[in-house]
Amino acid sequence: MKRGYIFDLDGTIYLEEKIIEGARETIKALRDRGDEVVFLTNKSIETTETYVNKLNKLGVEVTNENVINSNILTARYLKSQLYQTEKVMVIGEEPLINEIKKQGIEVSDNPEEVKYVVLGWDRKFSYDKLNRAFQAWRNGAVVVATNPDRTCPMRGGQIPDCGAMIGAMEGATGEKIEIILGKPSLLAAKFIVEDILKLPSKRCFMVGDRLETDVKMGNDYGMNSILVLTGITDKSMVETTPYKPHYTLNSVKDILNMKTDAVV
Repeated sequence: MKRGYIFDLDGTIYLEEKIIEGARETIKALRDRGDEVVFLTNKSIETTETYVNKLNKLGVEVTNENVINSNILTARYLKSQLYQTEKVMVIGEEPLINEIKKQGIEVSDNPEEVKYVVLGWDRKFSYDKLNRAFQAWRNGAVVVATNPDRTCPMRGGQIPDCGAMIGAMEGATGEKIEIILGKPSLLAAKFIVEDILKLPSKRCFMVGDRLETDVKMGNDYGMNSILVLTGITDKSMVETTPYKPHYTLNSVKDILNMKTDAVV
């Protein structure tokens, strides 16, 4: 029976420039037995082409069709919501801005003329950017975010991610940002399961290192969730989380030894 696997990247397949032991062999084995494999990352500071090149260099063969990031999901959502002349403000880096522009959407820094404010991971985030986004919100703009990740795993530690930009905006407005387009969004899950994998959700596996994004999205959409302990999460966190994975593995290399007949 064919199954679909959605793999997170950072902390799951690799850490920075180092592939996680067994990841390359696991992906190949899944494909060789006929399963569908795609990669999904919330990281908005890189293009999909960057991930494709990186994975190929690490020995994992992929094409652009196999990799989805939160920039693509965000741009698709905006395209579906905006009229042709409406504009958006982007707090984020060039890959996010360019992906939105590729959809024919005009980007503006003028708080008085934008319909949406998009928050992405921005390593040059500043008070001025926060203020412009805040003024746009006061003028009625809807605030959306690429992903809720508070930090990004690195070898030897973590660094702040888009969650820091979300926190600043929520602190200024006093309102929670409800529309998040990357994991754990059900919009993202629906698109990948139905349009890309084209399999029933119960035969799909969401594999990642984060409880509040990877595991939550898998559970919420009726997939099988697999937590790996090579990234941001350790076993003690699993005991206290409301987002319980169906499987907890030390690494992706353990997937091939799983008994998956009793899928959800």
